[in-house]
Amino acid sequence: MMTALMIGVALSTMAQTSEWFQNVKLSGYGMVQYQAQDKESDKTNAFNLRLVRMALEGRAHQDFYWKVQMQINGTTNTDNTAIRLVDLFGEWQKYEFFKVKAGQFKRPFTFENPMHPITQGFMSYSQNVSKLSGFSDRTGEQASNGRDLGVQIQGDFLKVGKRNLLHYQVGVFNGQGINVKDADNRKDIIGGLWVWPIEGLRIGAFGWIGSRGNMTYVAERITNADGSKTEVKKTENVEKKRCAFSAEYAKDDWTFRTEYIYSKGYGSNSIGSDGKACDKADGFYALCIAPVIKNKLHVKARYDTYRDKREWSSSKTFYEIGADYLFTKNLQLNLEYARVNERTNDLNYNLLDLELDFRF
Repeated sequence: MMTALMIGVALSTMAQTSEWFQNVKLSGYGMVQYQAQDKESDKTNAFNLRLVRMALEGRAHQDFYWKVQMQINGTTNTDNTAIRLVDLFGEWQKYEFFKVKAGQFKRPFTFENPMHPITQGFMSYSQNVSKLSGFSDRTGEQASNGRDLGVQIQGDFLKVGKRNLLHYQVGVFNGQGINVKDADNRKDIIGGLWVWPIEGLRIGAFGWIGSRGNMTYVAERITNADGSKTEVKKTENVEKKRCAFSAEYAKDDWTFRTEYIYSKGYGSNSIGSDGKACDKADGFYALCIAPVIKNKLHVKARYDTYRDKREWSSSKTFYEIGADYLFTKNLQLNLEYARVNERTNDLNYNLLDLELDFRF
């Protein structure tokens, strides 16, 4: 009797396991980079492994999608090399208008954040997305590639032909970034709503309210009698309030995209012009990717500015032009030039970026 029960349990487990591995797909991509700049006192030129990712994804019980993704990125400096889990989530997808995702995944904030690093189009995500969506966040949280741990609902409805007119998404997250627990037992609430008025055009708005637990920031710099400066630091749970406004037109291999992000809440190094900690930041970008040969050769340009203290004296701006060539849909060469202006340091310099991107 016991033997029969054990055999039954084993067979049941094997059947359930096979259901979890329906249509399993292994995929990945790599981005190899050469970058050079002539910035005063920081001239560099180096080859770099910008990014390597490998992912497993599949379905269970038809309505349930899952994904696991690892990332490797590093440079010629071995201390910068990192291997980490970036995605681990499951999503119930039975209804187009109501899907539920749980685990570690992209925050539902801005159009650009969830985009694939290659199809995003440029040598890096825009500065405002990087600083205000959790890539290299101004709050000093660990680099999280725009991701966090939480639960999200999303959906599309009001279908016209093959296009839904309305999309919504809202989630509850720890607010600390990937692979860490919540530090202050408060949660971030992030959501977005966008419309598709005509084919290829989407217009959206996003909101984010939450906190960064146990953040150390420079509250004040005091000038001493001898002229030296002393930093006054504080560690506390810091509020995060952010909003974004986005628009994109993508059709017939043309892409136009622009996004503005505003943030209220201290950054980890946010001294203002008056010597007090500044709690505001913003950024804006606008880009165009145009086909020379459709689906083969493109030229592109981007204006990208970020103000860490929401003052022009704190701005950093990239004026970028470039081109990409697709040998195949899985192999792409990219070349970009940028003129960079840093008002904080009163610097202007040139930056050249060359990348070879491949997928498998």
